[in-house]
Amino acid sequence: MNNFESEHNQEKFTSTQRSQIKRIPQRGNYDRTTIYQILDEGLVCHVGFIVDNQPFVIPTAYGRINDKLYIHGSPASRMLRSLIGSVEVCVTVTLIDGLVLARSAFHHSMNYRSVVIFGQAEIVRDRNEKLAALKAFTEHILPGRWDDVRQPNPQELQGTMVLALPLIEASAKIRTGMPIDDEADYNLPVWAGILPLQLTTGNAIPDTKLPQKIALPAYLNNCDREAASLMHRTTNSNIE
Repeated sequence: MNNFESEHNQEKFTSTQRSQIKRIPQRGNYDRTTIYQILDEGLVCHVGFIVDNQPFVIPTAYGRINDKLYIHGSPASRMLRSLIGSVEVCVTVTLIDGLVLARSAFHHSMNYRSVVIFGQAEIVRDRNEKLAALKAFTEHILPGRWDDVRQPNPQELQGTMVLALPLIEASAKIRTGMPIDDEADYNLPVWAGILPLQLTTGNAIPDTKLPQKIALPAYLNNCDREAASLMHRTTNSNIE
């Protein structure tokens, strides 16, 4: 077993100078399962990189297969073209679980789960891996969708660049619980607590060009990001 395989078989990510949680370190989490749960539940990541001393942070969709995070787009994308040149990248994903309402303005906060990933992305040239990544993107958005739609044709594959970021250096930071007020403020006549937040879907709106005979797919009923992330992790566990 080489060093790369050894690191990826560990239950926890190794804390590094870059990934170590320094501000409120007790909220840090390096557990691989926890980090993957957050990644699988999120929908958008933010990709940070520097080109010619100019920093950029670009939001984009992503997908995960085992120990790799995939992003994709047009070969003309400045972000993708920049990242294939051995550029250090920082990718973040954040889930907001609630607003923490304290008795003082100073102690207001949020309950959240976030992941920060460091590394270098590499272009995916293998056709099978590229198709698997595109499937991962689609299934990450909505499990069951890939088998329902037309698969990418050769022209679409040629017109799509896929990058893989090995998940080697990562950490999570998580806040849960009630507001933490100054002791003297607990006697203030101010409501305090948590306002939970959750990403939910509304009713599906059919395309105006959709024939009436096409029924709503079962996977669109009761969509839930937490359930979708669980299904995604189950699918990943079956990939060799």
